[in-house]
Parts: sequence; C-alpha cells; structure tokens
Amino acid sequence: MKTIFILMDSLNRHYLNCYGESWVQTPNLDRLAAKGIVFDQHYSGSLPCMPARRELMTGRLNFLESQWSPLQPFDEAYPEELRRQSGVYSHLITDHYHYFESNGWGYHTPFHTWEFMRGQEGDPWHPGVKDPEVPKFRGKSKRQDWVNRSRMDSERDEDYPTPQCFSQAIKFLERNREEDNWHLHLEVFDPHEPFMCPSKYRELYDDTWDDRFHFDWPAYAPVDAEEEDEAAIAHIRKSYAGTLTMADAWLGKLLDKMDEHDLWRDTAVILTTDHGHLLGEHGYWAKNYMFDYRELVHIPLIAYMPGAPMNGGRVSALTSTMDIMPTLLQFHGAQPSAHVHGHSFAHLFERDEPHHDAVLYGYFGKDISLSDGRFTYCRKPLPGSLAYHHTAVPVRSGGGPNEYEVCEIDRFLPQTQLPVYRVPRPSQPHHNATDEHLLYDLETDPEQSKPVREEELHRQYEAKLRELMERYQAPDWQYARVGLEKV
Repeated sequence: MKTIFILMDSLNRHYLNCYGESWVQTPNLDRLAAKGIVFDQHYSGSLPCMPARRELMTGRLNFLESQWSPLQPFDEAYPEELRRQSGVYSHLITDHYHYFESNGWGYHTPFHTWEFMRGQEGDPWHPGVKDPEVPKFRGKSKRQDWVNRSRMDSERDEDYPTPQCFSQAIKFLERNREEDNWHLHLEVFDPHEPFMCPSKYRELYDDTWDDRFHFDWPAYAPVDAEEEDEAAIAHIRKSYAGTLTMADAWLGKLLDKMDEHDLWRDTAVILTTDHGHLLGEHGYWAKNYMFDYRELVHIPLIAYMPGAPMNGGRVSALTSTMDIMPTLLQFHGAQPSAHVHGHSFAHLFERDEPHHDAVLYGYFGKDISLSDGRFTYCRKPLPGSLAYHHTAVPVRSGGGPNEYEVCEIDRFLPQTQLPVYRVPRPSQPHHNATDEHLLYDLETDPEQSKPVREEELHRQYEAKLRELMERYQAPDWQYARVGLEKV
C-alpha cells in the first residue's frame, strides 16, 4: 500500500464546488472529489495550526490538556507507528515554517526524511540587515515577510513555496512510483494568509482593488467598517481565491503524475485542512479569538481508496481530525493504541454508516464545543477561571523567562507515566462572548445567528458535552472551568 496525505492550511469548505456551487475555480479539487469520496460532516478538533497537527499526528484531542506546543516525547506519532509496526517509509514535504520553531518543534522528526520549502509568512529565511522597502499597508505585517518577498519574482509560480512543495512531491512520485509500502505527507501553507500569488490568478476573479493601500493580510480583529469597506472585503476574498486557485493548479500537476503512472491502482489519497478562515463573515477576519463558527470548524475532507465501493460518492457520517491518524495506520495494517481518541473511518469507504455520534472541538483555554451534525453547543469558560497547560518540553510561549516558575511537576496525564509540567493559564472567552452558553440548530440557522434557548434541549447537550469530555479524558479542572460537575 502507498498513501498520500495532503494538508492545505485554512482551506474553507464553503469555497469548494464539491460542497456547493462556488465562484472559486478549483477544477483539480473538483477532480479529486469526483474520483474519491466527499465527507459532508467532517470537523476540526484541536485548533489552530500546531494543535491541529499534533492531533493529526497522534489522534488525540490535545486542546483539552495543552496549548500550542512541541510534539511530546510520549506522543505516539503516526509516522513512527507506521515505521515500528509495518516498516513503512514516510517522507514529509512542507512549507509550514511553524514546524521549525521552538514552540512547534519535533513534528518533522518522526518521518524518515523531510524537505522544507522556505519563505512563507515570516519564515526567518533570507537575511536582511537593511530594512526592506515596505508600501503603505493595512492589516498585519512582518519585517521578515517583506525581506522574503523582496527575493521573489512575484509573477513566477516557481518562486512561491506552495508550488515548490507540489513540485517536490511530483519528483517523489517519479522516483518512488515502482516502490511499495511508503507514505507521503504533503503539506502546503496556502491558502493561509498572507494571500500572495501571481497576478494571473487574481485576474481570474476581476479584482479591481484600487491600491489605496497594500492589503493581503487582514489583522486578527473585527472588520473595521470605516477602513475595510465592501470593496476591501471583496479584494481579500478574491486574493484568497487566487491563492487557492494557484494551489489547486499545482495539485492538478500532482494528479496528472498519478494519472501518467496509474498510481491510483495502489495508492490511497486523503486531502483535508486544519481549520477554516473568516474573510469578513460575521464581521470578522481570521480565526482564534471569536466564537467558533461553522466556517472555522466544519472543514473539507476528500479521500480516495483504490477499488473502494464509495469512490465517486459522498459520506454523511460524522468524522473528525482525530480520525486521520488511526485511518492511516489501518491503511498500512498497523493498530492505534488505547490512548488514541479517534477511530479509523476506513469502513466508510465500503458504505455510508454511523461513525461518531458527536465530536468535540475548541482551542486550549477557550470554549469547549460539540457538534452532532445538526446542532452545535458551545460551553464558555467561567470568568476568572484557569486552564492548565501540560508539557514535558517546556519552551517559552510568550510568558517570558519566568513563566514556568509557578508550574507543578507530576504524572498528570492518563496516556503517560512521564512527569510533566502543569502551568496555569487564564481562560480566554471568545471576543463576542455573551452571558449564555450557545446552542444552534444548523439546519434552520446555518449562519448561527439565532441561539436556541429551549431549556430541555440545553440540558441534553450539556449532558452530551460532559459525556464527550469523559470519553476523551478531559482533566478534572476542565469541568470546573466551564461550570460542569464531573459525574
């Protein structure tokens, strides 16, 4: 068996034609969707970037016990498990530079080999002692990003990291197409912001932005109605679309290579994302700080398995990010341990049948939410409550050199006997928090604008949340943090 896992960062489900008619041109994602299986009820688990990747690697909902952090020494990463149990050769190709920062370290080392394409966002790549030229801009800006951009030909696809990742993946397929028992983890940063691409891709969307200021990286903040009018929002959405279409074009080159060598006969493919990204919806830019709208957590999943009866169809079963790891293990004849929260969805390649009854999702220290596909329920933290970050790899995370002075060290986690640091962190209510826990009916209110206030229904979903927290081994302090009693 050969497997390819493709992760595209911040890939919005509602921008894809396979999830409803879209104005965005993604012919190759459409092509993969037509060949494989489209999962209609797939959800994020731990958000944002590195928590999602840790969950992808380990199959555990780490947001319940840890913030953004390195891979832990006790984590059962899927490339190591594939190697140990089935002798699978695994290779990572990525331009996601957070893998190589101290607070995201270690996610590449379980692979036999890895390649890092440089230059995304503020990747500390090209040196530049002299300050770069920076145009008048709005939104976020990083000095290093402008240094990196100054070394790129903005009209050459090949100068962008995402095309470079796909190019290296094509070379991997060419070199290893006759071999067996390998896994390729192909991860591209795009369409993550800043929304950069050659102008030919934006021109597909008739972007008429008047350049009153440079704008391709909105701040993580509410939309400013005075400065960021409808024209600015349209420009950002078209810039996102152009970046996505660039990534899609290079995905097409990879699919062409699979066609050329008939790799579909013995190669499984899974494509998904970590989370969505708000582009003015609900009056917000980006992610992290607001209520976890469905645009952020209801994410795309497309998969192909040679000879699967469900190829060309759709699956309505509820799945989650935590299911990717055990699914990849099953493809290669390996087994997850009892510490893994997710379940392989390989059975859904045979038939559409139930998988999860409900799934949890959230950010460390923020709300804890669930969805059963029909309703979403959001349990907010109590004012002044504390969360506790658990780690065996203490790295600085914004708290300064003394941030671990107040930690405890003990065997706090159920999946390991290794003593870990437990560090208090203040809870972070979402920006638009109300005085109530939020229940929404996605069938009648897909925009999540009219909370359901039926007391009995609230009690049912409160009980379901408590049940899922117990199932996924939430620490005891999590119950008190959100005003629940542990049964």
